Amino acid sequence: MSRRLFVSVDCDGLAEDIAAVQARLPDADGLDRTDPEQAHVTLQFLGDTDPDRVSDIVAALESAVEAAGIDPFAAELGGLGVFPSMAYISVVWLGVRSGGEQLTRLHEAIEPRTVELGFEADDNEFTPHVTLARMRHAGPKAAVQRAVRESDPDAGTLAVEAVRLTESVRTEDGPEYTTLAAVPLS
Repeated sequence: MSRRLFVSVDCDGLAEDIAAVQARLPDADGLDRTDPEQAHVTLQFLGDTDPDRVSDIVAALESAVEAAGIDPFAAELGGLGVFPSMAYISVVWLGVRSGGEQLTRLHEAIEPRTVELGFEADDNEFTPHVTLARMRHAGPKAAVQRAVRESDPDAGTLAVEAVRLTESVRTEDGPEYTTLAAVPLS
C-alpha cells in the first residue's frame, strides 16, 4: 500500500501563533482551517509513494541538505497570501518574512534529487508558506479577500533545524502527519 509523502519544515512551537492568525480569517462555510498543531512549510510534495522507496528518498534528502550547505536558521512568519490568485482562491497562506531564501535553497536542492527518483517537479514557482485554510467554494471569497488585504499579522519565529520526510494520512477529522525521517541541517 502506498504512502502519501511530502518533504517539510515543521512549525514546532508556533501552533498558538498560527491559530491567532487563523482567527483573523472569516468564520465562513466553505473555508476549512488547517490544524495549527500540524503547521509546516512544504518543500516538496511527493504524493503516493511505495514504502520501499523511503530509504532512497531519505538518502536523496541527506544529499540535498549537504549540497545546500545551510546551517540551522530562523524564519520569521507573517503576512497573508492566497493561491492561485485573489480572483480565484483555493488556499489561504501565512508567508515567510525572513528565511525564505534559505527555504528556497533547500527546495532547489531537494527537487532535482526527487525528480531523479521519478517524482514530479512542482508546476508552480516555489513560494515558502504555511497553509492556513482551504476554500471549498467561492462563498467566503469577498471576506477572505478583505482579510488578506487588511491584515499583515506576525506569527513568530520558526527555528529551522531539520528537513523532514512526512507521511500524510487522510482521516475523517482531516489529515494526520507523521515524521518518517528528519535530516538535520549542517
